[in-house]
Amino acid sequence: MSIVDILVGFTVMMGLLLIGLPVAVVMVALGVLGGMILYGPVLLKSMGPVLWGVSNENVLTAIPLFILLGELLLRSGLADRMYGALALWLGRLPGGLLHTNIGACSLFAATSGSSVATAATVGTVALPALGERGYAPARSLGSLAAGGTLGILIPPSVNLLIYGSLASVSVGQLFMAGILPGILLTLLFMAFVIIESLYRRSKGLPDASKVEVKLPLGDRLRALIHLVPAAVVFAIVMGSIYLGIATPTESAALAVIVALVFVWREGRLSFAFLDTCFRQTAKTTGMILLIIAAAFTLNVTLALGGITGVISNWVAGLGLGPTGLLLALMVFYVVLGMFMDVLSMQVLTIPIVVPIIMAAGIDPVWFGIFVVLMSELGMITPPVGMNLYVVQGVRTDGGPFSDVVRGAVPYAVLMLLFTLLLIAVPGIATWLPESVMR
Repeated sequence: MSIVDILVGFTVMMGLLLIGLPVAVVMVALGVLGGMILYGPVLLKSMGPVLWGVSNENVLTAIPLFILLGELLLRSGLADRMYGALALWLGRLPGGLLHTNIGACSLFAATSGSSVATAATVGTVALPALGERGYAPARSLGSLAAGGTLGILIPPSVNLLIYGSLASVSVGQLFMAGILPGILLTLLFMAFVIIESLYRRSKGLPDASKVEVKLPLGDRLRALIHLVPAAVVFAIVMGSIYLGIATPTESAALAVIVALVFVWREGRLSFAFLDTCFRQTAKTTGMILLIIAAAFTLNVTLALGGITGVISNWVAGLGLGPTGLLLALMVFYVVLGMFMDVLSMQVLTIPIVVPIIMAAGIDPVWFGIFVVLMSELGMITPPVGMNLYVVQGVRTDGGPFSDVVRGAVPYAVLMLLFTLLLIAVPGIATWLPESVMR
């Protein structure tokens, strides 16, 4: 199979996705039908064991557990009180509640592992307060959409779990690698909010952060108790993995048990509550695992055809060094993120791209953070930026969609700049997992 045949196949796949066919259907159709045409019935004998192995993959068991964890915290009201506590502390900074949006998103991301859940949860809590205080819609919505993307970078992250499964990379190392970049990107977002707010004040433009109420220190200290659930859950997940007490799946199960205790203390634990959480978890998990199984089906055909080797040889023939390869992949993922959702983008590209970057001497753990950053960017780039639609969907003022896009653009630029920094200083992602491994 030549590179031209591969490009034609990829173009056909993109065309089918763009006309609205479900990604799982497209991958199975190309994997099974294309494989049958090329290799005959022998393909089906290879696919059976692969699909059985995927359905029994231990790492993937953590996905429904982390999704359930986020549902428990969301529907119990703990997220609302978390936002209120952060508002008392961060609301005093230039930019006011915009910092609270980003801070709450990062904190909720450290417990839910889902970008969409983070944006929807914090957006539902924050938008009424932001509207009452007169914050410009574009600034409010942009900070929520961008802050929500931290859900797939800050561990525990469902997307890092998926990358680890597809690339055969340690999920524990990926979680460790995501901590420092997640913190730095959060601080970068907040620095932008401060600079923008100070600039608006210098130009005499309205800045609603001036009206934030400054409560006594004692009241703010007492409010910190509402941050305890998120801190405990994060400590259990990362601490149990770091100490070698539990695998990622076991740590997720421990976190769910602790979350149930917090829900019980809130007086929200009931059959109806659990029924809602379990049903939503099952729906989300079913969608994710169906796409992953379809991706592995396609991967069987790709492996039998030696497509990865063909692409690797083609890339090597271009004469690109590691930096040039990563810059080319940045452009590729930016364009792809404009038209595909994050999960589809990952399952379609990771099995092909990871062997190429490993042949170029690039650390697959570091590359996992790179891919997640590019996926984050795709979540706030139209026309298919999922977080843009999520935030637009939870607003109640009926404003135009352009507000969300306009507010998210500066954060998209910051993500690109941060990715370039990550390429220049790879230790941002590799230092912590390497330190833990010593």
